[in-house]
Amino acid sequence: MTALAPFVSKHATNGMVSTIDHLASSAGLAMLLRGGSSSDAAIAANAVLAITAQYLCGMGGDLFALVHVPGEAAPATLNASGRAGSGADPARMRDEGHTHMPPRGDIRSVPIPGCVDGWLALHARFGRLELTEILEPARRLAAEGFPATPGMASAAAGVARSPGGDDYLAAGNLRAGTIIRRPGMARALADIAENGRDGWYGGQFGENLVTLGAGEYTEADLQQPLADWVEPLGTDVWGHRFWTVPPNSQGYLTLASSRIASELDLGDPESDTWAHLLVESCRQAGWDREAVLHEHASGEDLISESRLRARRDAIDPERASTLGWSAAVPGTTSLCTIDSDGVGVSLIQSNAGGFGTGLVVPGVRVFLQNRGVGFSLEPGHPAEYGPGKRPPHTLAPLLVTRPDGTLRLLANTMGGDSQPQVLTQLAARHLAAGQDVGTAMAAGRWRLSYSGDACTGFDTWRGGGADVHVSIEGHASAAWAEGLERRGHRVAKEQPYNGMFGHSELIAVSEDGVYAGAADPRALGSGVAGY
Repeated sequence: MTALAPFVSKHATNGMVSTIDHLASSAGLAMLLRGGSSSDAAIAANAVLAITAQYLCGMGGDLFALVHVPGEAAPATLNASGRAGSGADPARMRDEGHTHMPPRGDIRSVPIPGCVDGWLALHARFGRLELTEILEPARRLAAEGFPATPGMASAAAGVARSPGGDDYLAAGNLRAGTIIRRPGMARALADIAENGRDGWYGGQFGENLVTLGAGEYTEADLQQPLADWVEPLGTDVWGHRFWTVPPNSQGYLTLASSRIASELDLGDPESDTWAHLLVESCRQAGWDREAVLHEHASGEDLISESRLRARRDAIDPERASTLGWSAAVPGTTSLCTIDSDGVGVSLIQSNAGGFGTGLVVPGVRVFLQNRGVGFSLEPGHPAEYGPGKRPPHTLAPLLVTRPDGTLRLLANTMGGDSQPQVLTQLAARHLAAGQDVGTAMAAGRWRLSYSGDACTGFDTWRGGGADVHVSIEGHASAAWAEGLERRGHRVAKEQPYNGMFGHSELIAVSEDGVYAGAADPRALGSGVAGY
């Protein structure tokens, strides 16, 4: 049996919040204790993360969410992902010699951030408390200061001296516990609390974004709301109903790989058979993602039985399949909340990669996402960069219900392209193998990694995933590496509890209404709070 870190599930009966930062979890719990909804808790927690974990997420990024309401057949599904500005010009990019969207330093890789519109949409539909109260913990931490986590201290050192990184430079020699203040963000949060959307998109952020864009955006672009309530995508897996956000999200891959795996004899989680069949399920589900994922793609078609049957039948239990057409840190955070009414939220919010493009909006000093890396520069591609378009998105929240419609599991993770791979492993451990959420969370993982040059964490499926290897955490079953190599997989062993294998959150709901939560030990400082 694989040795696990001392890590147990946390239990509660009235409410629970799971995030990568105990300050965020505490803020979310405070909302629940004041009579707030799970959405109030999710917004409060995410707002704190936007301040304390800017290297992963923030108000310069996008947001997706699933909300389970008892008695409703399907979750409310929110797509708050940004759109390219009116000045988006793919021909110009190609004329400059670009074959892919540049991940750093280029404003054209910044769709207008949807995070704040996402907060406002969640609050308008499910909020109970005043927005001023919900955003106050984050505003106070930004104004008065917060102690840097080990992850923040390490990541911020690289941007402290870059234009706009003044908040981190002012903190001096960054280390865990160093107090950081973000006065511009404190003012912005107060403006949003008082003026809503106009306090952000129509305020200092919006004005300075248009100026920074130098023609990429217009004021009219920022007047268009970015949050849409959409129909969820669902399928039956392991005796449950899996739900996610439809395209432009890659969430369909979690559903597809889990369904493929559910029809295979996986064996024990410690066995090499388990690892091989899950790896192959994810490879078969995702190999053509670059060709088929765009904002107008049909999620139902992408998880249709006829499509998945062929993928399932292509899996050989004893050999790695041949696919294809012939490690930068992902910047995402996620969280799960549930309240005393049983309303559960799975929310994910992101800059895309690390501090995003590394570009900062003056005044508010918020780093801008590089989610535009999901666009294609191939002429005529359905995901081609262009005005008003949404890029293919790695963000892929998961919500699971029982056959009777009751909530069974909230699950989320960061990890760029590997999000569906991590979620499939967590779901298989908890739902198929019966492991409790703490054990499933701490267990060793694998992820598919691009083997080419300049790996960004968003290029796994380049060329149909033909140039990938399987990275395995150091504390995973010893049988995995030998068994995968024997079957023809290229394998790389990594350190135990490696953050590149996701920062995940799980909240399970028992049939008698007890909440069991776990936050990832790979995210130093993570926490589950409940009552």
